[in-house]
Amino acid sequence: MAAMQSPPQGRDGIGIRPVYGPDDAAKDLPERLGEPGSFPYTRGVHPSMYTSKPWTMRQYAGFATAAESNRRYRDLLEAGTTGLSVAFDLPTQMGYDSDAPEAAGEVGKVGVAIDSIADMRVLFGDIPLDAVSTSMTINAPAAVLLLLYQLVAEEQGADPARLRGTIQNDILKEYIARGTYIFPPAPSLRLVADTFAYCAAELPQWNTISISGYHMAEAGATAAQELAFTLADGIEYVNCAISAGLDVDAIAPRLSFFFVARSTILSEVAKFRAARRLWAHIMRDRFGAKDPRSMKLRFHTQTAGVELTAQQPEVNLARVTVQALAAVLGGTQSLHTNAYDEAIALPTDASARLALRTQQVIANETDLTDTVDPFAGSYAVEALTDEIEAEALRLIDAVFAHGSAVAAIEEGFQKSEIERSAYETAKRIDSGEQTVVGVNAYTLNGDEAPYKPLKVDPAIEAAQVGRLVAHRAARDAGRLDNALDGLKSAAAGTDNVLYPLKTALKAGATVGEVCGALAAEWGRYVPTDNW
Repeated sequence: MAAMQSPPQGRDGIGIRPVYGPDDAAKDLPERLGEPGSFPYTRGVHPSMYTSKPWTMRQYAGFATAAESNRRYRDLLEAGTTGLSVAFDLPTQMGYDSDAPEAAGEVGKVGVAIDSIADMRVLFGDIPLDAVSTSMTINAPAAVLLLLYQLVAEEQGADPARLRGTIQNDILKEYIARGTYIFPPAPSLRLVADTFAYCAAELPQWNTISISGYHMAEAGATAAQELAFTLADGIEYVNCAISAGLDVDAIAPRLSFFFVARSTILSEVAKFRAARRLWAHIMRDRFGAKDPRSMKLRFHTQTAGVELTAQQPEVNLARVTVQALAAVLGGTQSLHTNAYDEAIALPTDASARLALRTQQVIANETDLTDTVDPFAGSYAVEALTDEIEAEALRLIDAVFAHGSAVAAIEEGFQKSEIERSAYETAKRIDSGEQTVVGVNAYTLNGDEAPYKPLKVDPAIEAAQVGRLVAHRAARDAGRLDNALDGLKSAAAGTDNVLYPLKTALKAGATVGEVCGALAAEWGRYVPTDNW
């Protein structure tokens, strides 16, 4: 590499020079790149990438009731969506039933309310679950929602071995950036490991975790921080699985990742390429993985919600298009494009459809699907890939200097690093150094056209609670009590908790009841002063 002074740190912590040349690319570039579909997968995890099949086009949806969300899913499938992505409301994400005091005012607001198998049946009614791929954004109760999904699929007559999809199931990033945790870290990691083992035996095509940098990026992480802290969490999950007696090559091929795509195209493309190369070396060199599938970092991408603006929301159409291009050029396996109105409210049917059409235009009306890794060999992108990789490695080492990713979380390391970066970004925007169109530049002085957002009917909460009460009344109390006792016994011991958990859910137990049973044995997590 040329001995040049680093440029000033700019947007997203990446300093980009005006000109790059041959001396800015690594001398061993061919080895660092490899061929598409070959170690270290810098150029992509598949030899042909999009030339033979486009990425999976997902639309994140779910609001109000299961019935309304089901209608949205069927509309999206009819419009050409190739994978569903489920948003759950906050009480469901926290393991509370809709009639819990903690759920008041939040039922159905940011996603769909799922209290029991009865709601899950409605959510996926008339959708053959063995014919779609479903991603569920759920973390602390991920195992619960996965088992409800499996139970409904089995009621449809589907073979569990054919079910395809992903549960986010990334509890560590909840302690860092998001906050929807239930249990302390140790039992939470046990639940993750139990899910790995269960899926290896029962749901072999299911991606057992989506290790997420997205939420860290939305909280303010730079590209290198997003990458480093996500991969550090991935290392922790693999260590957890190995400690539980699982073989690395049995679980690693089902791991997936979730990253943001910002408007900074060059640094985002470099981030995705660096991520693949780093993970390939981590799995081969750190864990001794032998199966090439274990070394392939497969990831879903969502365009950057934090970059959407409530001011002049139509401008978000341009932002989302640019962000989607960054994801595609970076080699994502699936993509969700945000609707232009999501800075204001849940997307309308029309705005969600337009977001999907953005992907379809890129896939069908551009030439980006004609070649693999079009930026390979670019002086600028190769130099940025190396720079982000080096900074991510430095940060990964800093995490494990605390002993483990969990120890670093408990000491507040990742959180404080992200908060510092978020503060620097806010200062640049406030000063006008970083331009945000429609916010600190090119404003309309209050002359914007009024926008009518989608509103969630407040009567939904009462209706959902009514359905929940009716569901509870129809259960076999003795069967339910026995099932919950079995779940508590497994949680207190060392057995895989997913088997008795499935039994309890099949007996009609609610999300709140099973999470409460586990919390009775494991406790609920309370942040320390380091937070």
